[in-house]
Order: sequence, then C-alpha cells, then structure tokens
Amino acid sequence: MRSIDLAKTPLRELNQGLHALKDGTNETEWEVLNPRGQHAIAAGVDAPVNVNIRGAVGYYCAGMNKQATVVVHGSSGPGTAENMMSGQVIVKGDASQYAGATGRGGMLVIEGNASSRCGISMKGIDIIVRGNIGHMSAFMAQTGNLVVLGDAGDALGDSIYEAKLYVRGSVKSLGADCIEKEMRPEHHEALSALLKKAGVDGVKTSEFKRYGSSRKLYNFNIDNADAY
Repeated sequence: MRSIDLAKTPLRELNQGLHALKDGTNETEWEVLNPRGQHAIAAGVDAPVNVNIRGAVGYYCAGMNKQATVVVHGSSGPGTAENMMSGQVIVKGDASQYAGATGRGGMLVIEGNASSRCGISMKGIDIIVRGNIGHMSAFMAQTGNLVVLGDAGDALGDSIYEAKLYVRGSVKSLGADCIEKEMRPEHHEALSALLKKAGVDGVKTSEFKRYGSSRKLYNFNIDNADAY
C-alpha cells in the first residue's frame, strides 16, 4: 500500500501519482492521510485502484472518477464525484451540495446526508443516499438512478427527464413535471439490485415510492406554460 500524508506531501504530487497509473498497475492500494479539507483530492483517476482517504475533504473529491474505488472516511464538500464516469465513490459521512452532479456512470454511495442539488443533471450515474437529501435534488436529471433511504427536500426532480428516483421517506415537494409513478415488478428488481450493490441490507423495496417525469415539458405546450 502507498500511504501519502498530505501534511507532508503536496496535493499536486498525490494527484500526479494517481494520474500516472494505468490498467495493470500493481500499485492498487492507496491511503491518503491528513486531507484537512483540501480540494480535488483524487480527482481524475483513471485506473482500477482503491483510494482510502482518512478524513474530511473539500470541493470536487473524486471528480471525473473512472474505474477507481474512492472511499472518504469522513464528510465531503461540494461536487463530490462530479462528472463521474465509472467506478465507485463512497462517503462515510455527509456530502455537501451537488454531489454526483452530471455523473455519467458508476455508483456514488453517501452513508450520511446529502445537501441540496444532489444528482443535478445526472446522466447515468447511480446515487444511493442512506440519509436525507436537500432541495432541488435531481434537477434536470437525464438518466440513472437516485435512491434515498431518508427524506427529500423541496422541488425533487424539477424538470426531470428520464432518471428514476426512489425515496423511502417523505418528499417535501415535487418539482415541475415530476410525479409519483407506479412501482412495477421491474422497478422492485432494479431497486433491489442497486441496494445490494451499495451494501444496503434489511430494507424492503416495498417501502419506497418511485418518481419520474410526466413528460409534459418535452415540447412547448401553451397549456403547460405555468410549469416552465
């Protein structure tokens, strides 16, 4: 295992080392000590490696992640796993605003709560939040899945496209064009697979409600003008 202490080593040096990794590397286990809330830690990694960050991180941790598994043993600042492509990012604490924003693939697991705009403009990422999420989450979400074991704030799924939202708790309000939808057998099956992959046990899919687009904003219609 390579252990990097950011109290002694510049962050740029850590990220340059991670960026230099290629498929087939034998340097697959990395540990980052004393992150002290620094920004963009382990951003842009493109190799099948494991990175354990021991402490809280700042903006854009694991942004643009591809292939790697990045675990934050603490809380994370805004933009965690932003524009993620593949792999897995796990936050053991809470995540700040727009976690998983524009994510195109992979899985983001937040074991605490997520703040506002979680999953904004998501494009294929799967996001599982064990706690609650804030307002405007999944705004303009295009594809992918957002699973929330707790409650959701105001304007969930505002202007949503075809992403699927599953919420176990209460929803304060739904955004424009977002409606509750039927949980059919295929949705229970898909949700069960997501929960299993995220390591969530003892939760029944029957406890969740599904939300998605009513498809009324795809094309302009004067009758729906107030919703734009």
